Amino acid sequence: MQRHSVSSSRIANIGWENNTMEVQFHNGAMYQYHGVSQSEYQNFLKEPSLGSALSRLDKIHPYNPV
Repeated sequence: MQRHSVSSSRIANIGWENNTMEVQFHNGAMYQYHGVSQSEYQNFLKEPSLGSALSRLDKIHPYNPV
């Protein structure tokens, strides 16, 4: 999965492929969020605070560390 850097105090980079969003944090931890549609991913990237948006996303999508 190809990830790209984002401007966030918590998140280093994000990628999306086949309804899975992958998030790598600045501390090196990486998580995959499952069932994330492409439109959800695109809307997520437009959020003013990606950390806050991720906190909302993890309440509606299953996720696991990679």
